[in-house]
Amino acid sequence: MAYSFDAQVRADFGKGASRRLRRNGQIPAIVYGGEQEAVAIAIDQAKVFTAQQNEAFYNEPITLNINGSALTVKPVAMQRHPVSSMVVHVDFMRV
Repeated sequence: MAYSFDAQVRADFGKGASRRLRRNGQIPAIVYGGEQEAVAIAIDQAKVFTAQQNEAFYNEPITLNINGSALTVKPVAMQRHPVSSMVVHVDFMRV
């Protein structure tokens, strides 16, 4: 089962910007690796939370659609809220 998420590049950084994203149903994430610069993105929280409950999310490549271009990544690190277990932040590495 291949996963695909739509993502937007973020221009705002910091605690306040991340809280605003989460309040609007998105989570901050970062894509790094390869010879390209790291890219800060925002993805839909509900889709990621549903997908991460399946083992294939961690084992298979994921496609991120960022501003019209497809990028193949794998999740490297995921932060969760300590009480609700909601995903708070995700680090993706390019494949």
